[in-house]
Amino acid sequence: DFVLWKGARPDEPKWDVVDPPGRPGWHLECSAMALRLLGEPPIDIHAGGIDLIFPHHENEIAQSEGATGKPFSRFWVHVEYLIVDEQKMSKSLGNTYTIPDVVAKGHRPSAVRYLLLSAHYRKQLNFTWASLGQAEEALRRLTDFLARLDAVTRAGAHPEVGERVGEA
Repeated sequence: DFVLWKGARPDEPKWDVVDPPGRPGWHLECSAMALRLLGEPPIDIHAGGIDLIFPHHENEIAQSEGATGKPFSRFWVHVEYLIVDEQKMSKSLGNTYTIPDVVAKGHRPSAVRYLLLSAHYRKQLNFTWASLGQAEEALRRLTDFLARLDAVTRAGAHPEVGERVGEA
């Protein structure tokens, strides 16, 4: 059960291509954007949070497959919620951070990426400044190691190792 067309409200955008003026429902907007921007179905991967499985993704599937007669997506990836200091991340709790917030505290954006990739996408990750610090330290160790590899200039008794380092 979903709405394909919503009647216009004074504070919302509207189109008057049909009567009454209005806009597409949320699920239809997403289906239309995916099919327009990603081409003929099926799309390879459709992702979103676990909170979008029902009703949003089920409605996208119903209307897209009903309209095209083809599967909408080959794979569906639903990620768990991000936890911040043992609480669900929420604007109302004030526990959301932007990349500029992270940089202002002296961390690299790549540390956020490293931290987020350290957990399985179906597992909740608890973001803390301490865990971000650990990710920053892990990145430092990796970049230091790569710098030491770049500094190796002496030809050794194992040229295949040098070749593999060059390839890496």
